[in-house]
Amino acid sequence: MFVDRVKIRVIAGDGGDGCVAFRREKHVPRGGPSGGNGGKGGDVILRVDNMMTTLLDFYYINTYKAKKGTAGGGSDKTGVHGDDLVISVPPGTTVKDADSGEIIADLTDGEFIVAQGGRGGRGNATFKSSANRAPRFATEGKPGETRNLLLELKIIADVGLVGAPNAGKSTLLSRISSAKPKIADYPFTTLEPNLGIVELDNIRRMVVCDIPGLIEEAHLGKGLGHEFLRHVERNLVLLLLVDLSGDPVADYTMIINELESYEDGILKTKPRILVGTKADIAEDDKKLTINDLGGIVISSVTGEGLRELLEVAHKIICELKVEALGDGDE
Repeated sequence: MFVDRVKIRVIAGDGGDGCVAFRREKHVPRGGPSGGNGGKGGDVILRVDNMMTTLLDFYYINTYKAKKGTAGGGSDKTGVHGDDLVISVPPGTTVKDADSGEIIADLTDGEFIVAQGGRGGRGNATFKSSANRAPRFATEGKPGETRNLLLELKIIADVGLVGAPNAGKSTLLSRISSAKPKIADYPFTTLEPNLGIVELDNIRRMVVCDIPGLIEEAHLGKGLGHEFLRHVERNLVLLLLVDLSGDPVADYTMIINELESYEDGILKTKPRILVGTKADIAEDDKKLTINDLGGIVISSVTGEGLRELLEVAHKIICELKVEALGDGDE
């Protein structure tokens, strides 16, 4: 089961209490205060794990709690800090405050502290002063943070396959990679994103994501539109697949409209390639229409146009990555 949106509750550890204690040594009948501070509570940390591709683990367990710090001790002993709780998440996970909707973190690598452990309480030794040489009080540890989080996964891929239902996206993915998505001759066969690795040769490879089919008004959420379109955000290049055996121009217009209407047009500048599919059963005039629009005609059955398509997509990806490296040097 593919899970890309979950709510979880994280609870950082409480700080340990400070200690009230006094020195008890032979020949020192009235020893001063020696109570140590409590240990800090453990943090809750989200860490990106590149081996994960879904939020499925959080579907079954949705509450996570870090360890509490221990209390301080006599002889100025500080309590032990509570162990941090490290939670693995897949790359591309957006972390939001479930109550306010605020974006807390956007995780593509590394780690992020989402809940801070509480500070340890102060032992009575810290309260000693010229006015009070034998304080008989300490403070309690502070509670750790508790947060309700919404985790949303936006799949990171080099290429995203976008199109209307039954446009041939899954068939294409199965032809160019070792992925085995569900394929059938009816719409909405793909109900969750599928990933495949395409190897052009021994060195060059691309990660391709098959996005479930779009329908008109998908940007408004129709047909689970928002659930699908958010995965497009992190794809470097989009292949817009239209079925040549249907009405490719109408499908192309619909896809462009949905992409450019999504989330205030954040996908408008996304590089894309128009792809006419099912060329083996298409009429010549429809193939010419795609060519006139600057697109590429392919057949996943015969292999027509596949190599050209992959080479063009890979070239664009390389150019984008070089450009990104250049921007990082500025």
